[in-house]
Amino acid sequence: MSSTPYAGPLAGLRIVEFAGIGPGPFAGMVLADLGAEVIGVDRPGGAGPFDLPVLRRGRRSICLDLKAPAAREVLLDLVATADALVEPYRPGVMERLGLSPEACLERNPRLVYARMSGWGQTGPQALYAGHDLTYTATSGLLSTVARDEGDGRVPRPVIPGPYLGDVAGGALLLVAGLLAAVHEAGRTGHGQVIDAAIVDGASYLSTFTHALVAGGMWPGPPGHNVLDTGAPFYDTYECADGRHIAVGALEPQFYAELLRLLELTDLPADDPRHPARQNDRDSWPAAKPLWEKLFRTRTRDEWCALLEHSDACVAPVLGLDEASGHPQLRERAAYRQVGGVNLPVPAPRFSAGSVAARPPVPAGTDSESILAELGYAADRVAALRASGAVG
Repeated sequence: MSSTPYAGPLAGLRIVEFAGIGPGPFAGMVLADLGAEVIGVDRPGGAGPFDLPVLRRGRRSICLDLKAPAAREVLLDLVATADALVEPYRPGVMERLGLSPEACLERNPRLVYARMSGWGQTGPQALYAGHDLTYTATSGLLSTVARDEGDGRVPRPVIPGPYLGDVAGGALLLVAGLLAAVHEAGRTGHGQVIDAAIVDGASYLSTFTHALVAGGMWPGPPGHNVLDTGAPFYDTYECADGRHIAVGALEPQFYAELLRLLELTDLPADDPRHPARQNDRDSWPAAKPLWEKLFRTRTRDEWCALLEHSDACVAPVLGLDEASGHPQLRERAAYRQVGGVNLPVPAPRFSAGSVAARPPVPAGTDSESILAELGYAADRVAALRASGAVG
C-alpha cells in the first residue's frame, strides 16, 4: 500500500456543512478525510461548548449570520455549486432561515440535502432535544449493553460513550446515505432529501442482536448471553495490577487454545471451565469467579505476554493514551499529528495513497476566497462584512 499522499477518492466533491455538534461534524470530518471539499458554514459565537476543533479538520470555513437576509443569498449561491449539504438542526430551523430543501433544490436540482437529527423530521419526539443516550435508549440498543451484578435487579445499562448513536447510527450512516444519493444524482440528475435520524440508525445497528435472538443465540436477559458479558469466555477481567484484559475465546478452537496456554487442558469433567461445558449456560455462573480468581494472579502485561500472540483471542484493555503505542497500531502507523493533536488515521485505507492531514482553521478563515469564487466583487464583500452578514 502506497504512503504517497493523494487527493482522495472523493476529490472534486463539494459539501456544504452547517456548523453543529456531535454527529454532523463527525460526518463532515469523514467526508473531508476521504478527499471531499467540505465548506463549513460557521456562525458568530460558534456552535456551543461541544464544538470540537478536532472534528472540524480539513474544512474551509465561511462565517455567516444566517439570520441576515444577505447571508441567505450567499448560502443559496454556495449551494448552487455544491453536490451535497449537511444540516444538523431541529426540524423547521432551516425552513425559518429560508433555506428549506425546496429552496435549495430549486437552486440546484442535483443537490443531496442531508438532514442530521436525533429523532428525525417527523414523529411525536421530533421537536424535542436529545442526545446519544436518549436515542440509543429509545431504540432498544442501550438495553443490550448491560452487566448483571447478581443482585436480582434488572441489569443496568452501561453507557458506552457517544459511539453507538452519534457516530455509528448517526454520522456514519449519514455518510453512507449521502454518498449513495450523490451516486444516484450523477445518474439521474436529480438530488433528494435524506432524513438521517440517530434513533433510526441506532435501531438499525441492533439488527445483529435481533438476528441472534431470532436464531436462539440470545435467549436470556441482558448480561446473560454470549456477547454481553454473560459468557465467561467473552468478557473483561481485572488483573493483579488493577488493569484489565479482554478475553474473546468465542469459538471452540479458540477456547481450546486459551485452555492450552493456561495449562488447563486436564480439567475434570465437572469443572465448569471444561471445554465440553463451554456453551452450557448453567455452568457460566460457577465458571466466572474461577476465571476472575485466575486472572487476578498476574498483571495485565504478563497475561498479554503469554496470551496475546495466539488464537486465544486475548487483548489488553488499553487507555486512549496507550493505544498508539501498541505494537500492532504502531506498525500500521495508526496515529498521526493533526493540528498538534495525536489522532487516529482515517479508516479504511486505500491502495492509491492517503489523504494529507489538514488541521482545523478558525471560523471565517476562507470567507473572502469563497465569496470571490462565487463571483462576488470586493465592494460587495466589504458591504457584507460591514453589515455583519459575513463574519
